[in-house]
Amino acid sequence: MTLERDLYGPDHEAFRETVRTFLAKEVAPHHERWEKDGVVDREVWRSAGRQGLLGMAVDEEYGGGTDDFRYSAVLIEEFARAGASGLALSLHNDIVGPYLTRLATEEQKRRWLPGFVSGDLVTAIAMTEPGAGSDLQGIRTTATDRGDHYLLNGAKTFISNGILADLVVVVARTTPEGGSGGQSLLVVERGTEGFERGRNLDKIGQKAQDTAELFFEDVRVPKENLLGEENRAFTYLMGNLAQERLAIAVGAAAAAEEILDVTTRYVKEREAFGRPLAKFQHIRFEIAEMATETAVTRTFLDRCVAEHSRGELDAVHASMAKWWATELQKRIADRCLQLHGGYGYMTEYRVAKAFVDGRIQTIYGGTTEIMKEIIGRSLLA
Repeated sequence: MTLERDLYGPDHEAFRETVRTFLAKEVAPHHERWEKDGVVDREVWRSAGRQGLLGMAVDEEYGGGTDDFRYSAVLIEEFARAGASGLALSLHNDIVGPYLTRLATEEQKRRWLPGFVSGDLVTAIAMTEPGAGSDLQGIRTTATDRGDHYLLNGAKTFISNGILADLVVVVARTTPEGGSGGQSLLVVERGTEGFERGRNLDKIGQKAQDTAELFFEDVRVPKENLLGEENRAFTYLMGNLAQERLAIAVGAAAAAEEILDVTTRYVKEREAFGRPLAKFQHIRFEIAEMATETAVTRTFLDRCVAEHSRGELDAVHASMAKWWATELQKRIADRCLQLHGGYGYMTEYRVAKAFVDGRIQTIYGGTTEIMKEIIGRSLLA
């Protein structure tokens, strides 16, 4: 089922065709190999840069284009529909990007943004630690002021782009103060002495997306690599989470729509007891329920994207979008796998990959439980 959408104009749809062409030529032929390797080819990042898929919100003087989130939403949707979970362009564009464009000094922008846009510099953000996930107040990585530099010590885990990243935005504690105060953002560059990458973690899904442990042992980070003001990281993180959560929600809704389309075609073709599955009332009811759920979700998501493009989306509605869309994706992947029967359990079928790739969506970017807490506090404060 296709809904009429007035969110996107002709330029957005032209960009959608560019993304689809890129996926067909540069991603689809290699994705199976990347899944075996546990990481994508470095050159595909540069190809994405040449096609204008990186740093769309970066100022033109540094190679960017337009600060219109709808272009990012188009890219996220098409990657989700293609099942291209290995190449984490949205992490680079929509999660790390705002820290660089909003907080970097002019000198830092000249150093980092051209490479960010071209794909020569792959980025990551290091928040999660072995003992601190959704609770950012529990971060223990420290950065001690040593005059002209910080001495960084600690460990991070579950860091997407952790193997390939050239620039890692690290959240570290710069004062002994507990809680949300005393945290800063430091940019650690590839090759810095004392910065080591651990395992490329073996996940149940998103196998082509490198996810690593990072270790910092007496890493000298120059003061010139402080991003924003010292001890204000928590404020910056809270300010950027709405876009991160919306981006995850957009991908979740598109992935749910795609696997429902795949399953709808399957039940029309697959026969049982001498007739297509689609002829059974139970199957029709299942498809009807999922089609309705995705249509309602899409309407809300499009409203959120439009609000965010106008700078009006708040944290509560972003949390609603993230919670609802990711739980929907998980639920629909499970139901669609069931409708495929035994074939759904086979990795060669698209629904099996959708099932394992989508499971992380309700966890990263803030768990479903955290989203409900944010919403509940806003209503019951």
